[in-house]
Formats: sequence, C-alpha cells, structure tokens
Amino acid sequence: MVDAPALHRTAIVTGGSRGIGREIVLSLLRSGTEVWYLSRSEGTPADALCETAGVPLGMAHWVGCDMGNAESVEQALDTVLAQTKRVDILVNNAGITRDGLIMRMKDEAWEEVLRVNLTGAFLTCRKLSRIMASQRSGSIVNISSVVGIMGNGGQTNYAASKAGLIGFSKSLARELSGRSVRVNVVAPGFIETDMTDVLPDAVKDGLKTQIPLGRIGTAREVADAVAFFTSDAASYITGQVLAIDGGMAM
Repeated sequence: MVDAPALHRTAIVTGGSRGIGREIVLSLLRSGTEVWYLSRSEGTPADALCETAGVPLGMAHWVGCDMGNAESVEQALDTVLAQTKRVDILVNNAGITRDGLIMRMKDEAWEEVLRVNLTGAFLTCRKLSRIMASQRSGSIVNISSVVGIMGNGGQTNYAASKAGLIGFSKSLARELSGRSVRVNVVAPGFIETDMTDVLPDAVKDGLKTQIPLGRIGTAREVADAVAFFTSDAASYITGQVLAIDGGMAM
C-alpha cells in the first residue's frame, strides 16, 4: 500500500460502512487521513474502525446519508463541512444494483440505480469540487465497475450508471485540472464481499473461469488502488480508469 505524506488530510467516503467502502475507509485511516464516511447505516462503529486501523479514536466519523436523496446528501455534506472546512479526498463508492432483463425492468429499478450510483456522485462532486478548487488541491476517486467497461446481461441499469461515471469523471478531470484537483476512476471486477460470500461454490468457480488470474479479488486490493490515486505517488495522474479485475476486462 502507498503511504500518504505526513500532513493531516481529510476524506469523505460514500458507502463506507461495509464491503469495499469499509476497506477504503480503513486504508485511508492507516495513511493518517481523518475520514468521514457516509451511509444509510453505520455498520462497524467509527471507534471500532479506528481500533482496527490502529489509529487514535476520533479519526473516523459516521454521518447518516441516503445517496438516493438529494436533500439527504446535502445535509450530510453540510454536517461534515461544519466540522472541517478542508476536504482533501472524496471517494464516491456508494452503489446499488436492481438487476433484471430490460424487457421486464420497471422504471423504478432504472431510476433508483441511476439516482444512487450516478446522480449521487454528481451531487457530492458538485459541492465539494468548489472547496477543492478553492484549495487548489484535492483528489476525487469514483468507484465504477468493469461492468461499465464491458457490459453484463441483466444489468443495463447498473452498467449505464457505471459507464456514465467514467465519462463524468473524465469530463470533471478536465474541468478541475487547472486547479490542481485530480479525478480518477477505479473499476473493480468480481470482488469478495458479503454479496459474493453467499454465492454457491459452483457459481464462484464459474466466475473464476472468466478471470485470467483465476481468482476473485479482495476489497483490500481495491482499497489499495484508491490509496494510490489519493497519494503523492499519483500526483501526475488524472482522468484515468484503473480496472482491478484480474485481467477480466482486458
């Protein structure tokens, strides 16, 4: 993992209560970053995350937020900004799936996935990019998916949201580059999470046959990519998409 500089940094992570988001929070904490994580439920308590990461209590803070509700997002960000005026890192990780063939997909399934996965990121970036631009520094990492690169049957809504996030991020990178704010994308493939844990072994074995490296990835491997993009080691990188997928989308 790439360590951050010794300077105090602050980060906001959406969807940070479990899975990949929780691991991103832990990775940023280990780098010495103070983290506010936004989610509908707290999951692991903030103090427990600090203990797991081996950092002082008070470095992690949970703020309740429904990323599918614009008013909730605005209120959550205002809560964070009331405690810190500086935001060095934004990670848009919150995302949902409502899978189904398009012939049977209801309007609500399409709209909810786009609202949470894409519009949620738009809302956080719109508000926080102003602060980062004023600071003339900052790093935004948006979590897409290999599905947004290569597509997947039964996930037209999810693929659209994740592909849209890539185009959104590249455009935002061009807008903010003059203010030394970097925007990059991490696109995970099949990753070990609560959702994949419940899959039958036969299904997991079938997934592995699609992956050149022959295994499912870990949330820590995705978090390490995020840590890299937010570190000084990536100071000359913006507008890029890094697939953490074992070669699946190459």
